[in-house]
Amino acid sequence: MNKIKIGVVGCGSIAQHRHLPEYENNEHVEIVAVCDIVEDRVQKVAEKYGARAYTDYEELIADGKVEAISVCTPNYLHAPISVAALRAGKHVLCEKPMATSSVEAQEMIQAAEESGKKLMIAHNQRFVPSHEKARKLIESGELGKIYSFRSAFGHGGPEGWSADGADSWFFKKKEAFIGAMGDLGVHKTDLLRYILGEEFAEVGSFIETSSKENADVDDTAVCVLKTESGIIGTLAASWSYVSKEDNSTIIYGEKAILRLEDDPVHSLVVQYATGEVVKYELGGIQTNEEGGQRNSHVIEQFVASIVHDTEPSVTGDEGMKSLQVVLAALESNETKRIVKIN
Repeated sequence: MNKIKIGVVGCGSIAQHRHLPEYENNEHVEIVAVCDIVEDRVQKVAEKYGARAYTDYEELIADGKVEAISVCTPNYLHAPISVAALRAGKHVLCEKPMATSSVEAQEMIQAAEESGKKLMIAHNQRFVPSHEKARKLIESGELGKIYSFRSAFGHGGPEGWSADGADSWFFKKKEAFIGAMGDLGVHKTDLLRYILGEEFAEVGSFIETSSKENADVDDTAVCVLKTESGIIGTLAASWSYVSKEDNSTIIYGEKAILRLEDDPVHSLVVQYATGEVVKYELGGIQTNEEGGQRNSHVIEQFVASIVHDTEPSVTGDEGMKSLQVVLAALESNETKRIVKIN
């Protein structure tokens, strides 16, 4: 079989720790082009993977060899690059958050529909074993009625992870558009939608910049969310957890409580109302602390959708619904009102 020719736009940390190594390990693809505005960075990456180096994404998209691309750039470029690539007949895997507005997200979805090419959003939390198991348990009725949840994603901030350290685009509103809520919160809005199997209807939030002096975006956010069926819970996203990363989710049901990624050894703990406790060792969640080297499964899912011509496991529509919860949280914080999601 002919290998799919891949181009990666943006050679920062997410590309270097996740996309590029995972493409390299995938037998169905060949990395042929990489792009970054920092010339020495892109040259190093190009050399490492035997790919052609570009400093202009439009030139990479125009490269007739490239059949599919990963968009690993600052957030404000996600939509323009994705739309241009889709219109040029390339499949697109785009990092989260997929866009900076619903209008942009819609443009991406439309470009994918019109071109007949794949558009997948890199929401990797769906592929974590404990999260997949939790979804199945809830779906099967094992927990009975779901009452509530709480979910958190926080660490010390992107400066420890981003290729540009404290000078990272993550802290600049013009490039990032949104801070911890876009970096981490959108992971959890997507995860909760996936696990609970329903959409959010209302959002209230407090969003602050309290720990990062060099940032003009949020670094600490707490949201109250309500699903269409009336399940209520909280979501916290933060760059101010200075000691240890928190990536846990707890689901409170009629017959049991699910604790996900809350115990260092058992990635899923089920505490039944009867007093019985079942502990699962399913392999932990990916963390930035370990250099993010554990397989995220995002690349293999994206590649499989191209190889088998199937719908990507996280479509543009799914990405947009998860983004809309974040956009509603921003609006709630600004208006000091509960915001309904259409």
